[in-house]
Amino acid sequence: MFHSTDLSPRELQIAERYAAGCSYQELAADLHIAPSTVRTHLATIYRKLEVSSKVELASRLNGVSAAPRSQEDHAAIISELALSLEEALSREKALSEVLRIIGASQGDLNLVMPAILRYALDLCDAEFGILFEYRDKKRFRATFTLGIPTAFQDWLDDSGTFSVSDQTGLGRLVTQRTVINIMDVKSEALYRTDDPLRFATADLGGARSFVAIPMLAADRLVGAFTIYRQSVRPFSEDALRVAQMFAAQSVIALENARIFGSSGHQV
Repeated sequence: MFHSTDLSPRELQIAERYAAGCSYQELAADLHIAPSTVRTHLATIYRKLEVSSKVELASRLNGVSAAPRSQEDHAAIISELALSLEEALSREKALSEVLRIIGASQGDLNLVMPAILRYALDLCDAEFGILFEYRDKKRFRATFTLGIPTAFQDWLDDSGTFSVSDQTGLGRLVTQRTVINIMDVKSEALYRTDDPLRFATADLGGARSFVAIPMLAADRLVGAFTIYRQSVRPFSEDALRVAQMFAAQSVIALENARIFGSSGHQV
């Protein structure tokens, strides 16, 4: 049975609000502490109460006894919490660094975009990434790439600005204006047609799992932030959130470049 004395007053405050639905960021803002401090408190809370999820935490706070766990299970939970905390800190550090680069770049996309792609590939465990600029009428141009196989890069360079069909990931992104997460690009019927983009993606790029994030400035589609894995390993919800975070920073960088450009600065 849970007793309030099991936790310090600060831990109890954080535990109750987190179990009620507050995010790390909301707790950090309300309590005037860093998100990493919130995560450290939560790791301690989980360890003290022997829980491994927000649902279990809420149950324990409501007086439900913890299910018995073996020493091995307890060690596994602690290891998983430590890993999750480390990953969260890495995301926070990467975002801070990207924001710093954007602020210092004076609109120079050649400084910003490679850094954004590099952090995205690292944190999302992806092999290569492409930032596509959207022109209009389902036409795209690969503006920045990182880690891309040479054959696929050559195809993109030769294609310049190209049109996409409705069935491609980029075509669906234009229509739906939402994240397109494809488990295996070779398993879709489109791969068995003569669609040039799907052929280039799968056969020249060796891509299997793929995600495309729409880059929106207000309601205007300005591009697509795409990352690829060369094995069938679908992107998790956590990976998608990370990719969306970097896509949002890419939009900020593009808008900054536009502002600096209209002010007469070199971009």
